Amino acid sequence: FRGQVSVLYFARSAELAGLRCETLRVPRQVTSLQLWEEIVRVHPRLAVIRDQVVFAVRQEYVLLGDQLLVLQPGDEVAIIPPISGG
Repeated sequence: FRGQVSVLYFARSAELAGLRCETLRVPRQVTSLQLWEEIVRVHPRLAVIRDQVVFAVRQEYVLLGDQLLVLQPGDEVAIIPPISGG
């Protein structure tokens, strides 16, 4: 099953994707790493920030890895790259 989620891009991820938000169809049950791979398939330039990126799903932080996400239609997935600064 695939459902539609809203993907929000911030800072560097928005620059690389070339947009601030979009709707993507993704698997309803997916690990955070698989979700990242789905997004990179649409926006290959995002691959360069893979090691630094964090998701926020329903406003909760999720690290890339094998954590299983159960996404509901209309969920918001934010892509939050590292905030630069010292």
